[in-house]
Amino acid sequence: MMRKTFCYATVALLAWSTMALAQSASNHAGHHQHGMSSSTMTTTQSASGVVKRVDIGAGKITVDHGPIKSLSMDAMTMVFRVKDPAMLKQVKAGDRINFDAGRINGALTILKMKKR
Repeated sequence: MMRKTFCYATVALLAWSTMALAQSASNHAGHHQHGMSSSTMTTTQSASGVVKRVDIGAGKITVDHGPIKSLSMDAMTMVFRVKDPAMLKQVKAGDRINFDAGRINGALTILKMKKR
């Protein structure tokens, strides 16, 4: 009986330590990407589109863009937040842009943007 209990305890300890190690590794996976931790930001991907509207007061931009695979998005027109509101002063409706997008704290955000 004691041997059986020891075996169960050993298996449970190994399972727990494996899960803890996996969690630790995943928490450190994206720390170097744009200087943010992986818990606040997802992988980014470059995309292109056309600016439809700029709302400087709200810090948002509406873009008609192509597919963004890393964010599981088809081509569509949608509103993004911007990482730096100063970026919005560089574009206007009708401008063609290339941009890097990701999720910061769950919000779709343009991290970098350049007129084409």
